[in-house]
Amino acid sequence: MTGTLLLPVAANLEANSHYQSADAPSTAKLTTKTSPSPEPATTTTASPATSEQPDDLNGASISIDILGADTNTMSEDKKIDASAYAVKEVPLGTTKPIRIVGIGAGASGINMIRTLREKLHDNYEHVVYEKNDDVGGTWYESRYPGCRCDIPSHNYQFSWRPNRAWSSFFSPAEEIGAYLCRICEDEGMKDAIKTRHEVVEARWDEAKGRWLLTVANLATGDKFDDYADFLINGSGILNAWKWPTIEGLHDFKGDLLHTAQWPKDFDYKDKTVVVIGNGSSGVQVVPELQPHVKKLVHVIRTPTWIVPPRVKIFAMGAAGAVLRDVELDKDENFTPEQIKRFQNDPAFYRTFVKTIEKEVNNTFPILLKDGPVQAFAIQHVRQYMTAMLGGNERLCKALIPDYPLGCRRMTPAPTYLPSLAQPNVELVTDGVRRILPDAIELADGKVIKVDAIICATGFDVSFRPRFPLIGRNGNLQDLWRENTAEAYMSCAVPGLPNYFMFLGPNAPIGHGSVFTLSEHIATYIAGVISKCQAEGIKAIAPSQGAVDDYNEHIRAFMPRTTWASSCNSWFKGSGEDGSTSDGPVTALHPGSRIHFFHMLQDFRGEDFEYVYDAEAGSGTRGRNRFQYLGNGFSTKELDPKADTTWYLDGPALGTAETSNIAAPEKS
Repeated sequence: MTGTLLLPVAANLEANSHYQSADAPSTAKLTTKTSPSPEPATTTTASPATSEQPDDLNGASISIDILGADTNTMSEDKKIDASAYAVKEVPLGTTKPIRIVGIGAGASGINMIRTLREKLHDNYEHVVYEKNDDVGGTWYESRYPGCRCDIPSHNYQFSWRPNRAWSSFFSPAEEIGAYLCRICEDEGMKDAIKTRHEVVEARWDEAKGRWLLTVANLATGDKFDDYADFLINGSGILNAWKWPTIEGLHDFKGDLLHTAQWPKDFDYKDKTVVVIGNGSSGVQVVPELQPHVKKLVHVIRTPTWIVPPRVKIFAMGAAGAVLRDVELDKDENFTPEQIKRFQNDPAFYRTFVKTIEKEVNNTFPILLKDGPVQAFAIQHVRQYMTAMLGGNERLCKALIPDYPLGCRRMTPAPTYLPSLAQPNVELVTDGVRRILPDAIELADGKVIKVDAIICATGFDVSFRPRFPLIGRNGNLQDLWRENTAEAYMSCAVPGLPNYFMFLGPNAPIGHGSVFTLSEHIATYIAGVISKCQAEGIKAIAPSQGAVDDYNEHIRAFMPRTTWASSCNSWFKGSGEDGSTSDGPVTALHPGSRIHFFHMLQDFRGEDFEYVYDAEAGSGTRGRNRFQYLGNGFSTKELDPKADTTWYLDGPALGTAETSNIAAPEKS
């Protein structure tokens, strides 16, 4: 049969240097590639009878193109039209060069750097643009007095970088920021991060299959163009802080500040200050200021559930046995002896971390509406709040919510409630009518002279990007202003090819640590990018149908949770003002934390739409999805050091380490 190539049997591919046709002269072209590169590969051509493998391959990959096959004797119906399709002359597993741009160097952006290094290995560029002077994201920006995480420290860290020296059960903000900076230094990540740079526009180019970016250098004021084959938004949800909408706010002549942008030199001692808001930052900053100010006016709109210290809650459950063996002082700081034990006793440390993590994961049943766990929890939290307010009937009526536990974020703040009972604190629940140059006017007309106004009013949680993000269907800013923000598994959006995000709509941000959450999302994103890089996929985006179905499930599920109850909450924060009472739940995942992790384990390719790389001779029908199969060889077999029989490894045959085990005797 003319055109058939017979290869002699060889012990291994690199030892076989003679290839010849059985029936007709042919030419063997050996292409060596020392590394994946967009530059042309070195090519050598030799006679089939004398061709020898180059001596300097040094583990390089080899692709073999057999030329000269005579197709003229084929039947008409089996002839190959070379203009219709051409085999791509690379082995299966060859990756194309790509450029990845990340936005934000907080926990998500930092973890993405490491994940890409692990999953992609080579043939990619990755740059991260960070608008701040340094890395850390939220933990770089949040510096207000009392700022700390309300997730246990040893669970609010990357699983691949445990810090056994956390000072407290709940870490202060500056310690978390230092942890992230230290990782970037130790892991050599700083070269991939450009601080004081901000992406100000991203526009999808369909023809090129890439994002065209405009980037601002905030240090110089200049702008420049960049591009990304894949754009990853790690700016997070708690990033774009916002002022409250109160008449006259910016006409105030005293100190006006936001907790998310706390000035280092602000002196609040012996002043009359107003704190607006009782979310996570408000309940932390109030007790820190109260002992030092002349008067503190605390303005709240909606009561919030203040839960007992989590150490005590954990101690009541399965973690009690472990916590009894952990030494803490009265402020929940670890003793020096306890820190040394964490560092020197890895078995105990592992048990401690996993036990506390399990308790964090077990909180989801509390959030199921009308269930026995919810009823039990409400009863005990109400008793706790009453006790912390000293039984003060006026304060209890004003501060203990009448909506289900969990409708708003449950907040542990052990010193907050007692501080409100102090004589220098005035609680305002009827709202502020307007701000005067030196005072606030309450809804009842009362005017209070003040020196400073502190807005603990949170962030823009609409999920709309801070910059024009223009895809196939228009600007996502406009689309999510006109419609409820909806995504695919929180990290992808229809009409935005090759775009992924961390903590998008309906991510489990209220379920536990964002560190381990970002690890799972990063692994998922890296897997999709790896698939595109190896399979010649030019553009990938979830289909509108898949996103519609996914969000239909969310809407059907949420009424069974307390998140959907009627209360003013940023969990339902698609509105312009950042929160609504009865809108759809956009901030939280419809299930437990483990449910989310399980969901992301497998990539559902059927939910996505693909555009494949176009090359000469890729088929009359357009792009051929199987062109990545290449020349019939695999990168798994072309590396002389590779184990090409890996599939035989297993318990029966054993591995290289166990192959000396004697075979079982015949019975």
